[in-house]
Amino acid sequence: MKHTLAQWARVFFAAAFLLPLSSSYADQTQLRQTLQSALPQYSIDSLEWHEEAGLYVVHLQNGPTLHATKNGQYLIAGDLYKISEQGLVNETQQAKMAQVESLPEKDMVIFQAANEKAHITVFTDVDCGYCRMLHNDVAALNEMGISVRYLAYPRAGVGSTAYRKMVSIWCSDDPKAWMTKAKLGQDVPENKCANPVASQYQLGNELGVRGTPSIVLGNGTFLPGYLPPKELAARLGL
Repeated sequence: MKHTLAQWARVFFAAAFLLPLSSSYADQTQLRQTLQSALPQYSIDSLEWHEEAGLYVVHLQNGPTLHATKNGQYLIAGDLYKISEQGLVNETQQAKMAQVESLPEKDMVIFQAANEKAHITVFTDVDCGYCRMLHNDVAALNEMGISVRYLAYPRAGVGSTAYRKMVSIWCSDDPKAWMTKAKLGQDVPENKCANPVASQYQLGNELGVRGTPSIVLGNGTFLPGYLPPKELAARLGL
């Protein structure tokens, strides 16, 4: 479910009046019930206490990440940033991107470096020009010790031509070979099987992927767009 900025404003303006103003919520269960009452259109995936920020981090299913005061009187919608010696760190985004690291590699198309020093996970579309540029760099990245792990993100959505191509790749006898052929413009024979393409596309949407390639580093850093091998290696500290 997508909302305009005005719709979000109405949702949280209403929430501010629905939340009680005098109760104290040391108990997570009670806070969860209060938030659920204030935002009945969403399910709460998780609610965690962030000690350093002094706020609860609330993850809504198909909704934004919220931050709530301990007594439940105030909500903040948006990302939480930490000021570090390296600059601003988007902790909310990093937590979201950690989901990528937990995905099973058997559901990815992986071009493994022989002497792996780091890896990148890429939301890709076989018909995307910049995705093809990145794929042309795979050999160079592997030589640098960088493995490339592909997730499917057909930009036109589930059921599109790109989606069907990517299902056929994931269901083929050699996904790596057919990924390369598809990115060279060759036709992929139609294959069908139980596959993760739709769920990876949905995950990309939840993580804020809006174009391809979208690159996720092992530390959760999100890079929206193509970068040449030397720049990628520098981002990885190599």
